[in-house]
Amino acid sequence: MWRGILLGLSPMVAHRDVVDAMVNQWKVERPDLDPSGLAIALRLPILADQLAAGVRAGLEQHGLTSPEFEVLSALRRVGPPFELSPTELCEASRLSSGAMTNRIDRLEDRGLVVRRSDEADRRSIAVALTGAGRKLIDAAVATRIESANAAVAALSRTQRRQLTRLLRVLMLAAEDGVLGSPD
Repeated sequence: MWRGILLGLSPMVAHRDVVDAMVNQWKVERPDLDPSGLAIALRLPILADQLAAGVRAGLEQHGLTSPEFEVLSALRRVGPPFELSPTELCEASRLSSGAMTNRIDRLEDRGLVVRRSDEADRRSIAVALTGAGRKLIDAAVATRIESANAAVAALSRTQRRQLTRLLRVLMLAAEDGVLGSPD
């Protein structure tokens, strides 16, 4: 109840969050505007920050940063022989080539990946998981998936599927460059 009062909500609607309070205030102050998009756009970064904190905590248990996890995860997801070119790694892990070189160097120093000459083209290299890298990423991905499932535990399976579909629509709109553009 106190939470609702602090947010400016009546005790009858105390189950609402801080975004509801902001949106309701805009409805009163600017009834000429439709704040329904704001109700979504404000929640996404708040939730993203909370989810990222959970991810960081889970990965720290395995001695990994998020970018290191992304690299190892990309290598693990492609299956045997668990290797990609640096360019493919950049695409799969959403890192720039400069950042990728630093990540590969650090992971190689830790014995988690190795650089190999490409058999077909000696001028090219591939980055491959080592046995230790595979063991670490297998443990880390299990923690990551458990964390993700815990983060959405308040949703039923049906709600998870619905939210997944809706977020996919937004992601595709972002990839098409239409997200954030006024009508």
